[in-house]
Amino acid sequence: MDTRYLDDLVEGQTFKTNGLTLTEGEIIEFAWRYDPQPFHLDVQAAARSPYGGLIASGFHSLGVCFRLFIQSGIFLESSIGSPGIDELRWLAPVRPNDTLHCEVEVLEVRPSKSKPDRGIARLKYQAKNQRQEAVLTFIVNHLLKCRGG
Repeated sequence: MDTRYLDDLVEGQTFKTNGLTLTEGEIIEFAWRYDPQPFHLDVQAAARSPYGGLIASGFHSLGVCFRLFIQSGIFLESSIGSPGIDELRWLAPVRPNDTLHCEVEVLEVRPSKSKPDRGIARLKYQAKNQRQEAVLTFIVNHLLKCRGG
């Protein structure tokens, strides 16, 4: 896919990523490193939890969704970072062998007033599983170069 720059984006434009399946081992490995709660780490403890089984850390799901979008190459040459993420919501558990993909919508395109070679694009990410159930949403404020900038 060709790189999109700030001035290539329009409100309402959407992108869809490829999918990625999370294995039980990956869920547990991520949890050991970054979110060591029993319902992410231990199959038996997770079975006794309100979730009734092992679930991925929300941070793992967030990272997967963001990775899938970045790996699509849409901002390969235009991205210069981000000042932050807004409105992060975990909507449903992600379980072993769920396949996540991300649907991304351009909410706003705002050229910089002080630096004409860049601006902010606000994009809403929605991660869905293989049953098309939304599992998380968040908004990223992408700092992007302008074409020719």
